[in-house]
Amino acid sequence: MQKKLIKVHPSDNVAVALVNLAAGEIVSFENNSITIVSDVKAKHKISLTKFNEGDRIIMYGVLVGKANCIIEKGDVLTINNVKHESEKVYKKTGNIGWSTPNVEKWKEKTFLGYHREDGQVGTENVWLFFPLVFCENRNIEILKDIFEKELLKQKENPHQLLLRSLINNGQEEATKSNNSADFFDNIDVKFITHPGGCGGIRQDSEALAKLLAGYVNNPNVAGATVLSLGCQNLQIDIFKNALNAINPNSTKPVLIFEQQQMGTVDQMLSAIVKDSFEAIKKANNIKRQPAPLSKLNVGLECGGSDGFSGISANPTLGYTSDLLVALKGTAILSEFPELCGVEQELVNRCVNEASANKFLALMKAFEKSVVDAGSGFDMNPSPGNIKDGLITDAMKSAGAAKKGGTSPVVDVLDYGEYITKSGLNLLCTPGNDVESTTAMVGSGATIVLFTTGLGTPTGNPITPVIKVSSNTELANKMSDIIDIDTGAVIRGEKTIEEMAEEMLNFIIDVASGKIQTKAKKLNQNDFIPWKRGVSL
Repeated sequence: MQKKLIKVHPSDNVAVALVNLAAGEIVSFENNSITIVSDVKAKHKISLTKFNEGDRIIMYGVLVGKANCIIEKGDVLTINNVKHESEKVYKKTGNIGWSTPNVEKWKEKTFLGYHREDGQVGTENVWLFFPLVFCENRNIEILKDIFEKELLKQKENPHQLLLRSLINNGQEEATKSNNSADFFDNIDVKFITHPGGCGGIRQDSEALAKLLAGYVNNPNVAGATVLSLGCQNLQIDIFKNALNAINPNSTKPVLIFEQQQMGTVDQMLSAIVKDSFEAIKKANNIKRQPAPLSKLNVGLECGGSDGFSGISANPTLGYTSDLLVALKGTAILSEFPELCGVEQELVNRCVNEASANKFLALMKAFEKSVVDAGSGFDMNPSPGNIKDGLITDAMKSAGAAKKGGTSPVVDVLDYGEYITKSGLNLLCTPGNDVESTTAMVGSGATIVLFTTGLGTPTGNPITPVIKVSSNTELANKMSDIIDIDTGAVIRGEKTIEEMAEEMLNFIIDVASGKIQTKAKKLNQNDFIPWKRGVSL
């Protein structure tokens, strides 16, 4: 008989409905009978005891809210009878031990990656085009049209004909045929645009420089073509300094073109097409080679979460993260607004006081900026989250944090900082799906695991995004965007550990180029930098 309720942590005083429950229905749970007071949809929470006004509501073993009126035993929790509340954290109070998972069967496994001269290993081989300032977005779009149409054997503009002529060694019949696939069988060409680089405060341009430098340094990128206008805040030197700060010994080819120094648009585009084509041809010669799993950098993301996300998909990511960390790999947990309420656990998992203090300082500064803007972390759950049972930020956060598993936190990074230590890293980003994913890739993620309960198509230009559903209904309904379904955990057919092992095998295949993610098949290339400041 299918279970109707589940309690996530032994100390919880609420349970999650696994199926729809009707008012008046009597449910047997933990050797007690509970009479359902109101209709409860699957994924929503019911009280396991009577709450008086002000009583603490505990889920995942932490405070996730307080009752703002009397809630009878067996009644559903809603935004009307519960308000957001989380524990206040001031300092590191101890250390949390870690039970390292057994990874013997994984130690000799490898993936087929792209080895870079600095020792990093990529899961993709991408030549990246991007602007330093939004004024160059149009030229990026023109170049995208030129290269993508040629690679996809479509038609036609003068610069495209130029590229085709180069491909065909200047022969006239180049205008009639397309053999470019012969040149680009081992490299992807991607393009990103953005609304930044000028007009805001200088700190925003500096942050954008760090992010773009991180994309260039990411081992999934073979090289880049960079467009500058010339007069913008994000000067070429600022970008070069940011790249040098991340990797002073980088030998990656980076082609930079400044429009105000080059004359007409046609002159500039002709130079870009010629020089980039030659560089891409060279990058196409790089081949996949075996690499240990310790070379994987995995970003952990959730978006469009539902009431099952913190029970199936997120804990599966958590155990997968633990497996990778045990194998000396790297995991990145971001979305700081969605860590509200679990700070104490994360602080106590930090390997040193400096990291713990940096985490708390970043959290407090972030929350203050939100409050100063007239909002608060309690406004984080979206209408879709609330509709599917995530009614407070602390409740959403407690489930979201499960993506980080139980391993020690080896480092805490501010937005734009690049990973330097293997193990679990915390990265300060917003909770916004694309902003957070964008940031993790800029910090070095070569694979992103992305859980969702409601469905979201998010992808990334340079890093594979593996979409993980929390429930089978979603996986069936939106099969074109979901790569892995963890609904079997909800049904009790598989354990978290079993799902995580399947996921690790899937990651290895994606990292080796044997499986293409759904987001990549859909050409979903999302890129949104985080703008912290105001516009001037």
